[in-house]
Amino acid sequence: MLIHDQIRTRRRHLGLTQAAMKTRIGMGQQQYQRIEAGGNANLDTLKLIADGLNAELMLIPRQRVQAVLDLLKSADTRTNVENDAPLENPWQDFLADLYEETDT
Repeated sequence: MLIHDQIRTRRRHLGLTQAAMKTRIGMGQQQYQRIEAGGNANLDTLKLIADGLNAELMLIPRQRVQAVLDLLKSADTRTNVENDAPLENPWQDFLADLYEETDT
């Protein structure tokens, strides 16, 4: 799914209109509409939109995409997705190889 489709899907999941996004993120409604329609957005704009949608931007290694999708699908059955109830540490050790642990 392309990012503009993900943005639109997430907004609808939260029950928000495009006009409501204007207030949530401080962006003009026309600019936001263009992004949902497939227009280009810079990283700062995408971060702003993600924050307004209570979401995070992530880069997922291609070889891990299916595993992440599977994890998210299984999470849907274990949480109340409509309320975005968090799982207890759902990512524990899942992406551990991407981060180096440091001794402090």
